[in-house]
Amino acid sequence: MTLHWLTVIVVLVAFAYGPGGSENRVYDASRDFERQLHESLGLIVLGLTLLRLVWRFAAARPASPPSPRWMTIAAKAVQVALYVLLLALPATAATGAWLEGHPLTLLAGVRIGPLLTESHALGATIAEVHGWLGDAIMWLAGAHAAAALWHHLVLRDGVLASMLPGWMPLRRPR
Repeated sequence: MTLHWLTVIVVLVAFAYGPGGSENRVYDASRDFERQLHESLGLIVLGLTLLRLVWRFAAARPASPPSPRWMTIAAKAVQVALYVLLLALPATAATGAWLEGHPLTLLAGVRIGPLLTESHALGATIAEVHGWLGDAIMWLAGAHAAAALWHHLVLRDGVLASMLPGWMPLRRPR
């Protein structure tokens, strides 16, 4: 649960600080802090996602509440899609930057790469895909949150309450 909420927070902040736009805009010196923060958070997302996947395969999970088959399939599909996006976003960011000839520049001045031979046009295309994937994860995460609210307000099944930290109790609606 902690890894879930840490990931949520880091993804939201990374999205908010994503410089977006043309290569000239992204790599403009006046945007160095935002880009460095965005790239640093992207690597944190990658680390959290890998840790979550290891945890997911190693730790026992609580039983899911009984649900119709279509809901179980939809929940698994959204979960898989979110994991794919959480891995694809940092991969496309680094690949696009390196192919465009830019290193990843993290906070504290740490620079990584470029680790690929420059292919500017391909890098620009991958950077554009990165932007689309960033939008896609926001939409999918929004749908995921809406489903949690639907579980709480309509189905009244405790799914949302089970995902909240213990210090934030949520009662089932009557």
